[in-house]
Amino acid sequence: MTVIALSGGTPNTFDGEPPDRICRRPTRAELHAHLSPTPACGRALVYAGGGYLQLMHDKEGVEIARWLNTLGLDAYVLVHRLPGQDGQPFDIALQDGLLALDHLATLPPLPLLHVGLSSGGHLAGVMACQRPDVDVAGAVIAYAPLNANHRSHKFPAGKPDFPPPEKQAFYDAWPIGIDTEPHGLPRCPVFLAYALHDPVVPIAHALNLVKAAQVHTLDVEAHVFAQAEHGFALRGLAGTHDQWPVLAARWVQARLAR
Repeated sequence: MTVIALSGGTPNTFDGEPPDRICRRPTRAELHAHLSPTPACGRALVYAGGGYLQLMHDKEGVEIARWLNTLGLDAYVLVHRLPGQDGQPFDIALQDGLLALDHLATLPPLPLLHVGLSSGGHLAGVMACQRPDVDVAGAVIAYAPLNANHRSHKFPAGKPDFPPPEKQAFYDAWPIGIDTEPHGLPRCPVFLAYALHDPVVPIAHALNLVKAAQVHTLDVEAHVFAQAEHGFALRGLAGTHDQWPVLAARWVQARLAR
């Protein structure tokens, strides 16, 4: 694994020990590169969740990257700064994502995937709406708060705004998959994996994107699992959602083969 600094600041530190490290106060934008042991057929930007309050670096970052390595992809886990933390602006995660794209543009060209879980899935969706000059093969998104945290589209209705204000402002600026918010419609195919009874991220987030896909003829494949809990990642697979990595792998390989 190689750490690539994308911005100024001191190197990031992590609480806990592998495989449960969490980055609670990111100090700079970094890419943690996990390269495929075989010649890569593509590369992925991986975005860990944590509610834009912290980053679940191992569970939703490193472990996802290593799984992508088994599919023949070089995977780069983005450690991004957090909205409102230490005076950062509301869109600092997006700014850091764009720095990551700038770095990858210096490498030999390969098909690119955005891969994110939980709030990292929201960021993956945001990144899938950027830079029309970048050829993106697809986005893999799991249990992500894509759109129903936006103050005009909240589910359930009346849900309080999220602190800090910058976090709520980022959700308001980037509702991903709302028919009437076309700037938030992904420019690439999307794979979704959600938990039907997730109390943290209601299924409305996925349904809104599916509805927008019907209207705008987007390429969206959605899987909803009745037994899954929020945060299943690659660990909590005691149910039919044990198939989500298999389904996602097949989808990824089909996107890369085009």
